[in-house]
Amino acid sequence: MSLVKFITSKTFLKQIGLALVALFVLCYVILKWLDITTNHGKFETVPDLKGKSINVAKLELDDNNLVMKIQDSANYNPEYPKFSVIEQEPASGTKVKEDRKIYITLNPSGYRKMTIPEGLIDKTFRQVKPTLEAFGFKIGKITYVDNIGKDMVLKLTHKGTTLQAGDKLAKTSVIDLQLGNGNRP
Repeated sequence: MSLVKFITSKTFLKQIGLALVALFVLCYVILKWLDITTNHGKFETVPDLKGKSINVAKLELDDNNLVMKIQDSANYNPEYPKFSVIEQEPASGTKVKEDRKIYITLNPSGYRKMTIPEGLIDKTFRQVKPTLEAFGFKIGKITYVDNIGKDMVLKLTHKGTTLQAGDKLAKTSVIDLQLGNGNRP
């Protein structure tokens, strides 16, 4: 039998027709199954959780059929209460599917503790100031005493307590400096 006769035969055309019908039915069944299992067209709205406590956030997400995932936070924000939500992903008002994970970042209880670096004593104020600011500390009151080293850092204090290298203070703490004024004692 030649190829042309085989392609135009009734049996071959019947098999091609059955294959096309089976392919159409299979595609239709798969698309309907996907519509049902993916909740096509059904969305939940992400609530605004910023500033709310973790318990309130959990209740709101449960009411909207969403799942809460907590991310670690090291950035304290004084504008929000302790252990409240400061960030969320996806943003509030976003339309998402049911059981979507909503990632929230909590505000820690306070600024994290930073270590006073070594080698600040007997350095100039110009060297010490950027180092302390890079660690997140603020420069407070500057006092001068008689010392031959002009603007040389002689002592670091915080609320009247002398600080040593290795001491820990909360970030944004104010550190007072005692400097030399360039006069002989």
